[in-house]
Amino acid sequence: MKNDKLSLNRWIAEAEEKGQSLQEFLIEYNTRQLECDRAQLLDKMKEMLRVMRKSIESGLTGVRSHSGLTGGDARKLQQAKSCGLLGEKARDAVIFAMAVGECNAAMGRIVAAPTAGASGVLPGVFFALEKHYNLSEETLAEGLVVAGSIGLVIADRASLAGATGGCQAECGSAAAMAAGAAVTMLGGTPSQAGTAAAIVFKNILGLVCDPVAGLVEVPCIKRNGSCALQALAAAELALCGIGSFIPADEAIDAMKSVGDALPCALRETAGGGMAATPTALAWAKQYFSQDKDK
Repeated sequence: MKNDKLSLNRWIAEAEEKGQSLQEFLIEYNTRQLECDRAQLLDKMKEMLRVMRKSIESGLTGVRSHSGLTGGDARKLQQAKSCGLLGEKARDAVIFAMAVGECNAAMGRIVAAPTAGASGVLPGVFFALEKHYNLSEETLAEGLVVAGSIGLVIADRASLAGATGGCQAECGSAAAMAAGAAVTMLGGTPSQAGTAAAIVFKNILGLVCDPVAGLVEVPCIKRNGSCALQALAAAELALCGIGSFIPADEAIDAMKSVGDALPCALRETAGGGMAATPTALAWAKQYFSQDKDK
């Protein structure tokens, strides 16, 4: 890996050397890079948060996709009585993440964080934490700077595209971004944020991109909910002082090497994985046949 690549490890080391939180270090870094001030940067983050919130609200109305394949599950989960398997924080993260995924599938407005197909993970984690920890909009905006900065490193060292690296590069990256941001919003150290991001990639390495009929619906929407849980689990481990033997940069580099090795059928082409199951193929044939007749 070239030395000029962005480095989360280096940012963490610099933040700790200066005695800064990771969010403060990255806010300063981004204001320099974008030639703006702190207020302008955080205002932009708050604008994105408002879009994310509205996406959740839209998804929870039970909107359905044009294909009719998905929609209403987030609302159903919200209205169902809890089975007690998940705590309320985790359950809300899944509900919110799936709601954004369903809003996206219904052609609603979302924030591609980092992509449309992975757009539910960050809102799921952020707004679940806001609800249960009474986080301020300012704290969420600062967390979004951290999440975006982690995404910059991933994009530079690897990829954020399912067509390039599989879903590990989309939902996996979103989960790593959310995990690192969650740690900072809950008062964790820069090193703990890096640990959380690394743990996510270790747990999600090799996740393929296999959308049924090429639509960002199945298995994408439920995968957003599951990856929100991955982010929470990684953040919990890091905040409890559990480290990662593999540092963040190396975990990202490993994700790239695995993505490069994935066959084309498992990179968003609908040629493998869930997209190639008999049920998926039969549904796709019927769907495209109907579309052609219109």
